[in-house]
Amino acid sequence: MQEQKHNHKPDKKEPECDKKGEEKIISLKEEEYLKLKEEAEKSKEYWDRLLRLQADFDNTRKRLEKDKQEFVKFANEGIISELLNILDDLERSVELSQSKHQDLSAFLKGVEMILAHLYQMLKEYGVKPIEAEGKLFDPHCHEALMQVENKDVEEHTVIEELQKGYLLNDRVIRTAKVKVSKKTTGAPESQGPS
Repeated sequence: MQEQKHNHKPDKKEPECDKKGEEKIISLKEEEYLKLKEEAEKSKEYWDRLLRLQADFDNTRKRLEKDKQEFVKFANEGIISELLNILDDLERSVELSQSKHQDLSAFLKGVEMILAHLYQMLKEYGVKPIEAEGKLFDPHCHEALMQVENKDVEEHTVIEELQKGYLLNDRVIRTAKVKVSKKTTGAPESQGPS
């Protein structure tokens, strides 16, 4: 029985010795050793390259994020600059009207020129008005504010445009506010005196 206990103890100690870092000696052919050494050097080289690529990737990602923030921050610079020119024109028109120039037609002509300039600028940026009046109601482009009975046009036809809608590069950025036709509900026929 004592032998069994004695045999049992060394089994437990062997893994502990391995855990403490006992070195085992393994014999290899010189050719195998040189091959392993070469592969270890390649592995170290690949690891260094991986670390450098990871650092490059992180730097590129940070630079792209910064560039994106800068782009978003100044993306509207061109259109704002154009709008400032129009604002200057409007301010000049107001100043002229306040300086006792009674020529209403000249003032109106100036405002029309400013409006034409604004429409041209919007067109250059891909903004165009949505055609609504006389068209069939389209919920993607139109917002019905009112319905009016009208027997002269087909049901769901836009009768009047209350506020213009606009597209930006064929995407609706503001729906047109419209008045739409609906079926006329006939008054119940009278049956005469009872």
